[in-house]
Amino acid sequence: MLIKQQIKSAQQDVEATLNQYFSQPLDTEDSIKEATHYGILNGGKRIRPFLVYATGQMLGADKQDLDVLAAAIECIHSYSLVHDDLPAMDDDELRRGRPTCHIVYGEAHAILAGDALQTLAFDLIANHDFKIPANQQVKMIAALSKASGIEGMVGGQALDIAATDQVINLAALERIHKLKTGALLNCAITLGALSAPSVNEQTQKQLTIFGNAIGLAFQVQDDILDVEGDTITLGKPQGSDIAANKATYPALLGLDGAKQKAQQLLNQALEALAKIDADTEQLENLAKYIVERNY
Repeated sequence: MLIKQQIKSAQQDVEATLNQYFSQPLDTEDSIKEATHYGILNGGKRIRPFLVYATGQMLGADKQDLDVLAAAIECIHSYSLVHDDLPAMDDDELRRGRPTCHIVYGEAHAILAGDALQTLAFDLIANHDFKIPANQQVKMIAALSKASGIEGMVGGQALDIAATDQVINLAALERIHKLKTGALLNCAITLGALSAPSVNEQTQKQLTIFGNAIGLAFQVQDDILDVEGDTITLGKPQGSDIAANKATYPALLGLDGAKQKAQQLLNQALEALAKIDADTEQLENLAKYIVERNY
């Protein structure tokens, strides 16, 4: 199966899980339910759910457990996008070709929808009957909390804001994206591994190396596409990072240097997978896709 088909399968599975949740009666106000549902059905690639599925399936995890974990991490990612688009943050009116949540439902409802998605992630994990021991379930919640919070994605967002209109070096830029993008991507791999009946220390170590590499590679490629892509394909305004005077890899390394950086990170990722005693084909294909995609 081609990687795009594999990603599409993960998209369908995680969206079915999320739609099932929102199709049930919820004791809430109708418009906030609609705004929250709109916020998560954002036409995304669902790379993080794919990583949950690919890692868990590789290690023998239960499919229903993976459905819940994939939905949970996508809730966190989608909440961050809803809040990123707000006037106080990136002030974007378009997200993957659709009006952003605050444009459709208003700023107050978009803030609340993001809050609801964040808490829903932990609700899903805490209330699911996993096939693995409860201590691994607690580790899942701890891992997602860390990756999402002040020492993870939120911390990365704050560093990114602080770096706007500032001259920073490559190490500072990598620190931003290790937290802003890499932490949650790596957490998806961790959740997939924690859902497995057992996983050895060597495998965990190499999966972490792999996750760190593709997390940075994902951001490097995003920065390249902000220069080379077009608004229709990207689903957001091309050149928005340049317009916002944000630090990017092409700005620091040049476009060719950024492409070389992406290739180096891909090689690191593939070397880590080669040291894992399991069928890593899906993860290998994803790593290659990350640096070859055009949106």
